[in-house]
Amino acid sequence: MKIYRANIIYAPTPDKLEIIPHGYIAVRSSGIIQGIYKEKPEQTDWRQVVDFGDKLLIPAFNDLHVHAPQYRNMGLALDLELLPWLNTYTFPEEAKYANPEYAQKMYRRFVHELWMQGTMRSAVFGTMHSESTRILADLFVQAGMGSYVGLVGMNRNSPDNLQNTTEYVLEGLEMLRNHLDKHGNNGLVKPIITPRFIPSCTPEMLKALGDYAAKTGLPVQSHLSENRSEIAWVAELEPESTCYGDAYNRYGLFGQTPTLMAHCCYTDGEELELMKRNGVYVVHCPMSNSNLSSGIAPIRKFLEQGIKVTLGTDISAGHNLSMLRAMQYAIQVSKLRYAESRGATRFLSLSEVLYLATKAGGEFFGKVGSFEQGYEFDALVIDDTYLNAFDYTLEQRLERYIYLGDDRDIKRRFCRGVELTEPVW
Repeated sequence: MKIYRANIIYAPTPDKLEIIPHGYIAVRSSGIIQGIYKEKPEQTDWRQVVDFGDKLLIPAFNDLHVHAPQYRNMGLALDLELLPWLNTYTFPEEAKYANPEYAQKMYRRFVHELWMQGTMRSAVFGTMHSESTRILADLFVQAGMGSYVGLVGMNRNSPDNLQNTTEYVLEGLEMLRNHLDKHGNNGLVKPIITPRFIPSCTPEMLKALGDYAAKTGLPVQSHLSENRSEIAWVAELEPESTCYGDAYNRYGLFGQTPTLMAHCCYTDGEELELMKRNGVYVVHCPMSNSNLSSGIAPIRKFLEQGIKVTLGTDISAGHNLSMLRAMQYAIQVSKLRYAESRGATRFLSLSEVLYLATKAGGEFFGKVGSFEQGYEFDALVIDDTYLNAFDYTLEQRLERYIYLGDDRDIKRRFCRGVELTEPVW
């Protein structure tokens, strides 16, 4: 048992910040939270207590949509909309991952950056290259971080050197699954079925991936209703589908197993009802939606409808791997919707964005992202003293950290109770 003392802040629900000044969290050797206390637990030896003084202790971040092979392009090439951007910038970079040495070099930098930013769990797109995707998964294992890692399926409407066969994807997924069963870090790193999006996959591939999801129970991740041109393209490719979401649903890739769908800028009507009925997660990516001129996702509507919503950085369409920036953008774009609606649509609050970046995303991994009893202890120790922290309330300190802080403020990082030191490759 370990006991940590600090200024504890977490969001157990979207509308509530739980704040415990100089409180205590008891964590079992399994990494599971035993309890959280305002006063030192009875019969506690002070030698058991790790005292972080006046620092903040918050749940670690969870990034539910990020493209690992696009790391090198982060902050570049944001002068186009989605489809031209893919063809001009993204696909040429992803093609380089046919070389395992290049993949090793770049994926090391990517995983290290996630660690730096305090993102202890992530749902990650790799590329269509099986060996490079296993390299990515192994790096997460070595770092001690949690991740769902996706071998990307794509066999049409993409460059010839970025197309794989259905058989190749299924074999690669099975190899990745078996590899992680043998070498994974106690289930922290797992595979996820990853059709890139409907335009890049033939019906045969989509059906095979849906069948594989049903057979294995593996989760699914993809893109949905990001851009109007994309939506129109899907309607041409899948004329029997009633909406973009229905195209996935017909192949068993829309909530039949746990499912992440990124963007959803234009999800409404039947698609929204189908997401709600099937329990599909929306991954809100406000940075990339702004950068690629895609649109503003109706997050308030999703929340009011009871749809599960999380956050993603979506690099490199998003320009920063920091979940702090994702939270900022989520609030800012929600204020644009508020202005457009003349106040009819409430903008997101501080507690809501912290919830989306921690507990809402953590739910995809189990009991993760909160400091409640029975949850896994994923945590960040934040030193915000240079922000004149002592002149503000703890809630104000959290807000200033989200808007003004960066990775240098994170002094300790924990994933499932284990303190993670800087990865050394």
